[in-house]
Amino acid sequence: MDQELAHTLLIEGATCVFLDVPSGTEFGIDYNCWNTGDKFRGVKMIPPGVHFVYYSAVSKQGQTAPRTGFFHNFKQHEFYVRKWDKHAEDLDADAVSETDIQRLKDNLQDLERYLGAYPYDTYRKWVSLSNYISEEVVERLHPLSGRVVSATQLEAVHASRTAEERRLVKRDKDNLPEMVPIAGTQIRFTQIMKRFHPDGASAAEITKHNLDRSYVLACMLLNNYEEKVELLLGELQFAFACFLIGNVYDGFEQWKQLVHLLCSCDDALSSHPQLYKEFISLLYHQLHEIPKDFFVDIVTRSNFLTTTLHSFFVSLETNDVTVDLKERGLKFKKHLTKTFHWDFTTEPEDEVPVIIG
Repeated sequence: MDQELAHTLLIEGATCVFLDVPSGTEFGIDYNCWNTGDKFRGVKMIPPGVHFVYYSAVSKQGQTAPRTGFFHNFKQHEFYVRKWDKHAEDLDADAVSETDIQRLKDNLQDLERYLGAYPYDTYRKWVSLSNYISEEVVERLHPLSGRVVSATQLEAVHASRTAEERRLVKRDKDNLPEMVPIAGTQIRFTQIMKRFHPDGASAAEITKHNLDRSYVLACMLLNNYEEKVELLLGELQFAFACFLIGNVYDGFEQWKQLVHLLCSCDDALSSHPQLYKEFISLLYHQLHEIPKDFFVDIVTRSNFLTTTLHSFFVSLETNDVTVDLKERGLKFKKHLTKTFHWDFTTEPEDEVPVIIG
């Protein structure tokens, strides 16, 4: 980082203070993760914008707890403070009074020696994965609890305090209490429509909508994203960041469903060319950040990406789309073939259409 940029971030950047964090705690922001030392008090010179902060308690035996994090839109000059709750092994924003915050601000010059500088060398990579994650996207999707947790937080369907209540609790096939996610802890992802065609559609129309999901995309843009393609792209990035950095499997599932939907449209390629140009760029950056062996472990086990992208590239080549969109798609296809050695020339068996008569 050059001196001029460092000076600008020192003046304009945000400061994130974390009090009483135990030494050895796993702590990260965006693409950077460390184990804290005795003198750790937080991070300074954070570029304004949305960032993902995360942490995990580490036991004396070296065992790491599930990752917990939160998205926050840092403003210029913002002074953000949280305090470690040793009982909950979590950071609590409500544990610090306004008086304490002001005292920390007044002593910022002494505090700065205990603050690590935001690693700016990875900032461009973070921006490429989060440029559509706006404050509006965070407000729409972030769990009401204020925390994104890698391990699903569960509770029994019915609280059971007495022996009689425990006897009446609904149980699964293994005679264990039926568990559900605790209210407010889940990421509020958009539900993907299960019905692919409008009411009253003919058999021919049902076949068309099953092959071309543009109707689903149009309905979701209207009903869920206020006709703002930026919100859809933001959710795609939000889900990916939760999966890649937050270790949230539900993030992968939502990312996979959104990618599949976007790659299963024909008419939308012509009606929303800018959306698809941005989608290709977004996917280009995302695929470069997934470890290559991940495709062997999860993605190619069900052949998800190669099958989905095969359909997408065929649609680009056979539909009336803008020249620049088609060119960008072909460049992306060549890049994937060269980088990952994926074959997009052979039609997958499960791509053979089923015609409703």
